[in-house]
Amino acid sequence: MDLVLFFKAVVLGIVEGLTEFLPVSSTGHLIVAGQLIGYTGEKAKVFEIVIQSGAMLAVIWEYRARFGRVLRGLHRDPAARQFAFNLAVAFAPAALLGLAFGGAIKQHLFHAVPVAAAFIIGGGIILWVERSQRPVRVDRVDDMTWKDALKVGFAQAFALIPGTSRAGATIIGGMLFGLSRRSATEFSFFLAVPTLIAAGAYDLYKNRALLDGGDLGVFSAGSIVSFVSAFLCVRWLLRYIATHDFSAFAWYRIAFGFVVLGTAYTGVVDWST
Repeated sequence: MDLVLFFKAVVLGIVEGLTEFLPVSSTGHLIVAGQLIGYTGEKAKVFEIVIQSGAMLAVIWEYRARFGRVLRGLHRDPAARQFAFNLAVAFAPAALLGLAFGGAIKQHLFHAVPVAAAFIIGGGIILWVERSQRPVRVDRVDDMTWKDALKVGFAQAFALIPGTSRAGATIIGGMLFGLSRRSATEFSFFLAVPTLIAAGAYDLYKNRALLDGGDLGVFSAGSIVSFVSAFLCVRWLLRYIATHDFSAFAWYRIAFGFVVLGTAYTGVVDWST
């Protein structure tokens, strides 16, 4: 295996795992990091989608008891069926819009400067939501109705724009629609499972001609590192939100976005590739 390529896979795996479930946009960070370390192109885009599966497996492992109960109870437990139905409803908007517009989005928006703009706008939205006093209607994920799930699903669709953040859109969108901070965060974790499985499988199938046997090691390394770093991040985030809001992430997004725009404007970094 090419050691330089292996190093790049490990770096991007760490970036993916640490950012997938935070409201800071994993895709945006991967695009920026990929350009900085020189890992770009169509195969790199496939790699970035596939290693999200590693992060998704971290959620499955962390909530393995919950997913196990749901699978065992689908035929007899109304709560399990409602949970599965809510995930399907929330998954649908992004899936349909992604199929319709995913190609155009990748062609025109998967670049550092549009990502930076989305970072800044998203940071402003997080600050606005956090400073707005909104009543909490849903304290637990199990209390969500299909209408609540659909609203979160439409919020997730905004994350098709790179730099928006899937986690940020679902968590902040959920809070905006009346979910508690913890229930919005946990539902965002759960919704990542069908979303990332579908995105990874679809991209692998669509771009299978780009891949060969030599990619297995690189893709595996990135996915394993992504799993480990995401697992640690999920556990940390659940502790963090018990005593903090998301304002720190908003300011980070805004600062990060302006750094990218500033380096692009001054020519310090060539973000055109």
